[in-house]
Amino acid sequence: MTSRRVSGFLIGLAAFMVFEWLMLAKNLGSGPKRETAFYVVHYVLVAFNVVLAGVLAAIGWKAWKSPRS
Repeated sequence: MTSRRVSGFLIGLAAFMVFEWLMLAKNLGSGPKRETAFYVVHYVLVAFNVVLAGVLAAIGWKAWKSPRS
């Protein structure tokens, strides 16, 4: 069982990860033109990290809502 402090940290980390990676995805289009592989790799990284943030948020939320003993 995790403490509320750890649960809050996981939820905050997930929110930060979503913000950070979505800003990267938004900013990829504003730089110099690059090879298609560059964009594919970075968008795969963005998608993976947003999914990872969702998993962390779910774990944190479940731990936050669990009854304390």
